[in-house]
Amino acid sequence: MAEQRAERRLAAILAADVAGYSRLMNVDEEGTLAALKSVFSSLLNPKIEKHRGRIAKTMGDGVLAEFASAVDAMRCAVDIQRGAAEHNAGVPDDRQIRFRIGVNVGDIIIDGDDIFGDGVNIAARIQTLADPGTICLSESTYQQVAGKIGVEASDLGEQQLKNIIRPVRVYSVRPGGAPAKALPLPDKPSIAVLPFTNMSGDPEQEYFADGMAEEIITALSRCHSLFVIARNSSFVYKGKSFDVRQIGRELGVRYVLEGSVRRGGDRLRITGQLIDAASGNHIWADRFEGETSDVFALQDRFSESIVATIEPRLQLAEIERLKQKPAGDLNAYDLLLRAQRSIYDWTEESVEAAMLSLKQALAIDPGYALAMATLANCYTTRRFQGWSKDYLAEATDGLRLAARAIELGKDDGEVLWRCANTVWQMEMDAQRAADLIYRALDVNPNSSISLTIAGWIEAGRGDPGKAHELFERAQRLNPRDPRGWVITGGISYCHYQRGEYNEAVAWAQKALVDNPRSAPALWFHAAAWGKLGDKEKAAAAMAEVLKLEPQLTLSRLRARSLYTREDVWLHTREGLRAAGMPE
Repeated sequence: MAEQRAERRLAAILAADVAGYSRLMNVDEEGTLAALKSVFSSLLNPKIEKHRGRIAKTMGDGVLAEFASAVDAMRCAVDIQRGAAEHNAGVPDDRQIRFRIGVNVGDIIIDGDDIFGDGVNIAARIQTLADPGTICLSESTYQQVAGKIGVEASDLGEQQLKNIIRPVRVYSVRPGGAPAKALPLPDKPSIAVLPFTNMSGDPEQEYFADGMAEEIITALSRCHSLFVIARNSSFVYKGKSFDVRQIGRELGVRYVLEGSVRRGGDRLRITGQLIDAASGNHIWADRFEGETSDVFALQDRFSESIVATIEPRLQLAEIERLKQKPAGDLNAYDLLLRAQRSIYDWTEESVEAAMLSLKQALAIDPGYALAMATLANCYTTRRFQGWSKDYLAEATDGLRLAARAIELGKDDGEVLWRCANTVWQMEMDAQRAADLIYRALDVNPNSSISLTIAGWIEAGRGDPGKAHELFERAQRLNPRDPRGWVITGGISYCHYQRGEYNEAVAWAQKALVDNPRSAPALWFHAAAWGKLGDKEKAAAAMAEVLKLEPQLTLSRLRARSLYTREDVWLHTREGLRAAGMPE
């Protein structure tokens, strides 16, 4: 029996759905269903038939239609959007039925009346990129219809679509007028904080919702690594129905933060969500609750937490975005991101790869202070971990880079904390390092990593109580920090200094679960077991230390930790010696 082959053909596919359908249903379920049926029967179905299309599938609030011609499909899409705009005239914003449409020309598979294949999938994916009332079309469609449909298209560039292997160039059409010109994105993570929605039904809470967004804008603006849209620009969207992708293009930002405030009795709830404005995907969401009597303290806590969380989240989101970019098209900022991604792996090889990327970034932009400070900090990491090839030469290079970075980035908290760490460990000047880290905290008091470095410096200066407070504040501000093992390792150090050896073991183990290659966590894990007198566990812990750095001895460790006060070092040495570290 001959094998039956699937029927295929080239077709133009139109995918449409109702923007904000779930929100409309929450507002008025029966009214929305009635309006949807009316629009489908009086507008959508007749327009598809008029332009010689065939409905292949309907899915609740969406439809897939097939056309033999790309021009017919686009003319139908424009006709639908113009008809929907007329239908919505005089209808309140929160009740309007508005469509998002995607059109693609591609190969499809026919199965009865249904259609499948990449041609269909791409149409459905680019439809999700369209703003309400607009049409997105693939490049294959654009090439067929350019100059033939009487409307202009904006080039949105290549888009990485879900489950589609290769990027697809996408264009946008606004049937109601001239295409909106997207502002170029800045060369660093960019964000707009939208006015928070007052969900309380109490107009008196409006001031608090506005104040919440303003506090976050002010706090984020202290982060020199971010590009933050000013309050007057983001507040033009107050009280309006919007799509974050449209806002991203209009304001020229990659990320949007939106939130809401709800009051119920004596309780107040604040929610926030961070959204990728290019894809509409949620990156992070959280909520905070408290008593209304403590409303301003709750506002401060939310603002602190959201700022401390957003900065590293944005960095990780940017690193993920970089994975889609061709290696031959990297600028200095991209190379910095690539280096940061390598540093997160925390191996000797990954840190070396990061240093190569940073040197390439500085070759492109010799005045890039953050790249200088990050490279200096890589030298510091190598020294701290025992990976350094030449301590003296690398200390000289690291301190030279840090000195220049401080000159160029004296008001940049990200530059200052990296340079503080370098000065602390390379120059072994605890006082100078403390001056720099507290300058970083003046710039951005909500920086979890700056608080963490400050904690390590204070612990080395013999103040475990102050250090522990700094570590706990860092942890509270960013409980899911991917660098959390630096904090937990520091807390182990504090417990060790206070003679709380069981607690020191427990916190060191927490750090090692997150990063088994953390040298200080390995040291205090072994030292604490040594002080507890458990020879078997101390020896096992010391074996892990020496596996990481086989040539490590007490004298070598002291030589590279002269920033530590003498009595603090002697206490540490006792535990390490008891655990079996060679002299």
